[in-house]
Amino acid sequence: MTDLFDANVPLPDGIHVGIGGWTFAPWRGGMFYPQGLVQRRELEYASRHVNAIEINGTWYGTQKPATYAKWREQTPEGFVFSAKAPRRITSARTLAGTRGQVEDFVAGIAELGDRLAVLSWQFEAGRRLEHDDFAAFLELLPARAGHHRLRHALEIRDPEFFTPDLLALARRQRMAIVYTDSPEYPSHADLTADFVYARLMRSQADMATGYPLAALKAWASRIHAWRRGEDPAELPHLHEADAPATPREVFVFFISAAKQHNPAAAMRLLQELAQR
Repeated sequence: MTDLFDANVPLPDGIHVGIGGWTFAPWRGGMFYPQGLVQRRELEYASRHVNAIEINGTWYGTQKPATYAKWREQTPEGFVFSAKAPRRITSARTLAGTRGQVEDFVAGIAELGDRLAVLSWQFEAGRRLEHDDFAAFLELLPARAGHHRLRHALEIRDPEFFTPDLLALARRQRMAIVYTDSPEYPSHADLTADFVYARLMRSQADMATGYPLAALKAWASRIHAWRRGEDPAELPHLHEADAPATPREVFVFFISAAKQHNPAAAMRLLQELAQR
């Protein structure tokens, strides 16, 4: 287990680094959570050692508004959530016909208040998307949840739909394309919004921090570059970079792979970011 990130160390404003979920049995007993920590306090603990968490449970089913409110109360000021939108919406035969489902989901999760920063919409591999239907669906996604701004990130796993037309559509709607850093799914770092959303999926079981230190240092450099408004040229792009050079808010999550080490990877990356 790596040293915990000191939540009192200031990070540059607009950089959020964390993990997917907070309920995972291997994290208990000293791997991440201290020995004896009761499960009902795991979110409280996790939210003070990373500054963002992607809620994955909403992919499978939504929670009661009171549950979202409880999660808000358990987390500190400055901490943010992203949340995966329900798969029942993203797998719908006609996306443009899901207005009611989208509105119901957003109305409930708005109870997270200012802790809710991004909704991530994942479209699975094998899910064939049609341009006009997809474009109409994006028109349904609200710019606000309650009184707070709401951003949308699009994770497209159908390589045939990952085209320059998709980038143009995302830019028109000011929505980010998720950079997956995955060997299995389309993985392009084209910038399409005023924020960046990356899901890092290459943590390794034989490394206590999931990633080699050199890789984490490289990610820290890229994150700072994104925050300054730059576009790291070494990352794969679908199209020649033509995004405006403007500062962007950055969200980075360590997801899947050797999941037991993802908290350590996130905390080590936060240390690197704080030192620069």
